[in-house]
Amino acid sequence: MDAEAAAVADRYARFARDEAPGRSELYGAWAQLVASDRDVQEVLARIAPQRRQPPLVFAVTRLLGVGEPDAATWRDWLLAHADAVVAECGRRSLQTNEPLRCAALLPALSLIEGPIALLEVGASAGLCLYPDRYSYRYRGAGAEVVLDPPDGPSAVVLECEVRSERMPAVRSPEIVWRAGIDLAPLDPREPDTEAWLTGLVWPGETGRAERVRSALAIAAADPALRVAGDGVDLVVEVASAAPRDATLVVQTPGVLAHIPWVRRGQLISAARAAGRWITLDAPSLHDGWGESDLADGWPGGFALALDGRVLAAADPLGGWIALR
Repeated sequence: MDAEAAAVADRYARFARDEAPGRSELYGAWAQLVASDRDVQEVLARIAPQRRQPPLVFAVTRLLGVGEPDAATWRDWLLAHADAVVAECGRRSLQTNEPLRCAALLPALSLIEGPIALLEVGASAGLCLYPDRYSYRYRGAGAEVVLDPPDGPSAVVLECEVRSERMPAVRSPEIVWRAGIDLAPLDPREPDTEAWLTGLVWPGETGRAERVRSALAIAAADPALRVAGDGVDLVVEVASAAPRDATLVVQTPGVLAHIPWVRRGQLISAARAAGRWITLDAPSLHDGWGESDLADGWPGGFALALDGRVLAAADPLGGWIALR
């Protein structure tokens, strides 16, 4: 337990130092408390390592009723409800389903001729499977790209800062089939899905919860095919259900980090064998990039790639993009 408690303290200290600043003052304060409180560390050490990430634990406590109190009150509540928190974290996972990621993915998707059959691994509730149903506003230095669906502006408007001199050339994709694979897929029509996904939004992040709710309404009106299981094992099988006259596109934004290294490479191979492959990942995450695509001078953020060719650097959640 001593080693596990120490691991908890280290992870939460890093979160408070490196991840919370600028995003959530409240989560930063909670994480600092965990990093210094042995009693809390011992509770969280009872949770499997892959289920005790700070955003997951914090979201579970809010889901179970803690609200958004100060750190001392949160600590007292956690210790009083330790068994419930440990159990709930054991059945939950981080399923950050941010539709704004579509603003980062669209420049790659726009290079593919339709009709498109879109398959996502790690789809959660499938909110990134509807890039054709959202409006986009790309804004750079003195320039703006405005794109709406063919039938008019969407209730979901995705605003993305362009940090390159070149603006993205984007178009609304023609998507005729959409499917998602997830270990625990969420039904966008279920009230619990909205409660969980909005609960994963960090306190202090403005606009995200409203965007998720609006995207859930779009997904609920036209549900995608949802398949539960391991993407490595299921990509080929699910892809076989796509229309033969459509170009199959497999997207893996943000999911590869949650897969062990060997399986990560297997999923990349399966995705590329099935069709076109779009991903948004940290540059060091895998070996699926083109040989010269990640040269010196990387501006930060994740890499957006189509079939392994890096097209841009981008915010992991789609807030900005810099074309290469």
